[in-house]
Amino acid sequence: MANTLFAGKVYHRFDELPSTNDYARDLLAKSKPPEGTVVRAASQSAGRGQYGSQWLSTPGDNLTLSLILYPQWLNPGASFRLSEAVALAVWDAVHQCLPADFPLHLKWPNDIYLQGRKTAGILIQNAFSGTQWQYAIVGIGLNVNQGVFPPELPTATSLQLAAQQRFDLEQVADTLLECLEHRYLQLKAGQTAALRREYHSRLLGMGEERQFAEPEGSVFTGRIEQVEDDGRLAIRTTEGLRVFALKEVRMLP
Repeated sequence: MANTLFAGKVYHRFDELPSTNDYARDLLAKSKPPEGTVVRAASQSAGRGQYGSQWLSTPGDNLTLSLILYPQWLNPGASFRLSEAVALAVWDAVHQCLPADFPLHLKWPNDIYLQGRKTAGILIQNAFSGTQWQYAIVGIGLNVNQGVFPPELPTATSLQLAAQQRFDLEQVADTLLECLEHRYLQLKAGQTAALRREYHSRLLGMGEERQFAEPEGSVFTGRIEQVEDDGRLAIRTTEGLRVFALKEVRMLP
């Protein structure tokens, strides 16, 4: 069991669910589960990633779970602070599982890239009532022991593929929950500046000349300068500084 104060102390486990985020939302509709409640499934039939994409995972090989949080002490306008903290937590967990010299980055807004390939995705669903934060459901998909990925996921990888060894899934899950709780408490303690510095230091493409694509297909070259307080990506181009919201731009491989 994870060495935590609250993360994972209430644990709902299933062989299969359509979506752990959806199950967590159903729990919240009926009651108020304790903070740190985890919903985990060995297989998801309708798992989702960012931008409404489907999260594909081999049953029993990977971690697909959701964590219920109540960040009511955080201003709703600062919701990206939670995204930063969660992304760093997943980065920490992967880092602890692998040798320190493995190339590991965060890709805006909160994917985890290992050796240039995606190994984890995060989907946070927030609920607000006016200016009051009601809850956050933190959905995480972490590829652990999957050895083969379908052709539609050409940039996917797993801890096993990177390290050439299988991992104890329960141990990885415990490490993940410990890292999530640590970063969440760091955020709660007001250490937002430190979290932001770490997030930027691990951001894929930060300060490097890269190519980016806009939804209509146009491609341009620029350098990531920073991620704004509201989560938008600031890119320095030959035309000046351009700022993009989610779904407005993507970095090309």
